[in-house]
Amino acid sequence: MSSENTTKMPIVFVHGLWLHAESWNPWIEFFQENGYHAIAASWPGDSETTEATRKNADDVAGYGVTAIADHIAKQIEKLDRKPILIGHSFGGILVQNLLGRDLAAAAIAIDSAPPKGVPELPLSALKSAFPVLSNPLNFWRAVSLTEQQFRFGFTNAVSEQEAKELYAKYAMPAPGRPLFEAATATLNPNAATTVNVANATRGPLLLISGAEDNTAPPAMVKSALNLYHRKSKAVTEFKEFENRGHSLVLDRGWRELAEYSLGWLRSKHLRSEDGVRMPIDKL
Repeated sequence: MSSENTTKMPIVFVHGLWLHAESWNPWIEFFQENGYHAIAASWPGDSETTEATRKNADDVAGYGVTAIADHIAKQIEKLDRKPILIGHSFGGILVQNLLGRDLAAAAIAIDSAPPKGVPELPLSALKSAFPVLSNPLNFWRAVSLTEQQFRFGFTNAVSEQEAKELYAKYAMPAPGRPLFEAATATLNPNAATTVNVANATRGPLLLISGAEDNTAPPAMVKSALNLYHRKSKAVTEFKEFENRGHSLVLDRGWRELAEYSLGWLRSKHLRSEDGVRMPIDKL
């Protein structure tokens, strides 16, 4: 994206494992139409497109949550004001990390990976992570999901035909390390998935859950909500969408979530006209 000046409120979208920044393109268009300056952040090693990343899978290997969060922090620090952050899956834990560091005005975490302190680990979440966690060598590797694995972890709540389309369009290799870091967080006092849940001065946070999600089941997201409520009086809210799985930001029902997110941001007075002039560099 070329450098420009804008008065629009910035929103930065953060993808999760097995997806690329371009998976947010419909959301970017939606929020731009509603007056925001919407952009998507990259992860370290990402190529320009999903297809290019598939061909250069080794470039994404080995990166953990801390390195990825710091990589995104450098991108959003180019902005002249704190942006709104919207993240999905491991992107959800990343936006919580950055919000806890006071680098964002607000955050929406959709079907988020759990921060340290969430004890629930449902069987479906373990099964979803098994393609990575089953081999310790995957800690340093880039791992791809088969169509069947993607079906269980992402597209279990959509039709077989849509599941095939989403896999063909969006699925790509991802670093295995973040899943190992999440799985061992309870045993690690310096866990990479640690979030400053006690920050009482941060901006508002919305946690969104898909009721049929196998990868980030509602029980896990609700446990994160309770963790925040125990530790801080900062605004933390929860919304569950019925009959939705982990692909809820990608599939044909994505607009329902985008419209809800827009309404929530406006309810927190984070409107598009609240922006200031700022230079935008390519993220």
